Amino acid sequence: MTGWRLGYLILPPDKDLIRTMMVLTQNFMISTTAAVQKAGVAALKHSWPEVETMRQTYDKRRKVLLAGLRRLGLDVKVEPTGAFYILANARHLSHNSYDLAMDILEIAGVGTDPGIDFGAGAEGFLRFSYANSLENIEEALDRLGKYLAAR
Repeated sequence: MTGWRLGYLILPPDKDLIRTMMVLTQNFMISTTAAVQKAGVAALKHSWPEVETMRQTYDKRRKVLLAGLRRLGLDVKVEPTGAFYILANARHLSHNSYDLAMDILEIAGVGTDPGIDFGAGAEGFLRFSYANSLENIEEALDRLGKYLAAR
């Protein structure tokens, strides 16, 4: 239900933290319509089979992308267990992740996020998403492999 401005948060019973998070979440989830609220309740009550199917689909994509990136020489120290992104070390290719990401996009037609967008500690890394079909992930890996071979 991404983008529907609906969510929930579980916190420890710290009154200052709870108040701070209430103010923050009000700005993220303000004006959620009744229909979206009802859809959220229905999703929590009835969608677990679909959620499990989606989890398995994303896990398969994650494994394919992880194996492919590693095969291409991009090191992944921490395998993701949430979201749908992989942060891969590309420092052996460049210490300027922005320029590298743009070069890969322009030459190989593969979109990545430069690590620098996530702070100085991620400079030299590239972030890849597996929120796409297996066919597109495999195509991206093939294009990336050709790009790297030509460097």
